[in-house]
Amino acid sequence: MVLSAGARAVCAQAVPAATARNVSLTAGGMGSIFQPDFAGDWTIATPTYPVAGASNYPLIGMGAYVDVRLKRWVQFEAEARWMRFNQYGSIYQDNYLAGPRLPVYRFGKSTVYGKALAGVSTMNFDSFGDHGHFTTFAFGGGLDYRLTRRISLRALDVEYQFWPSWGNSTVSPYGASVGIGYRVF
Repeated sequence: MVLSAGARAVCAQAVPAATARNVSLTAGGMGSIFQPDFAGDWTIATPTYPVAGASNYPLIGMGAYVDVRLKRWVQFEAEARWMRFNQYGSIYQDNYLAGPRLPVYRFGKSTVYGKALAGVSTMNFDSFGDHGHFTTFAFGGGLDYRLTRRISLRALDVEYQFWPSWGNSTVSPYGASVGIGYRVF
């Protein structure tokens, strides 16, 4: 009877075998192809402003990204993209964007995510050096696949951008990227 009373008063404590780190930082590089939504058209009616329009020459470029994970549902992404190849009429675009990233679904080693970014973009309009800096909003998502503990493949990243004040018009480039990332910690 004394043993049963003593056993009842004792509370067991278990030491966790492992703990998961919530904070992580992944840095990576990517290759992109984008429809610039500008074909180099200048209208006679408004010679000081370009006119948005689909181009037959998609821009190709390189970029870098950083993903910061604070908790499972609190994540941020920053990206920079330099679209300098396959230029038509010396037209190119550069993007510098950051914002929240939401992991929508995880299965196995894959993570499907969505993102909403904001920042600034630079565009060169022609061979005369006409250029400008524009506020940019971007919405998109993609699929990351973990190859090893530290290396992940950005299998697909799609993005739709909206530049609300582009001269007297708006422009909406869109495109896709693939890349590879390294988890720093």
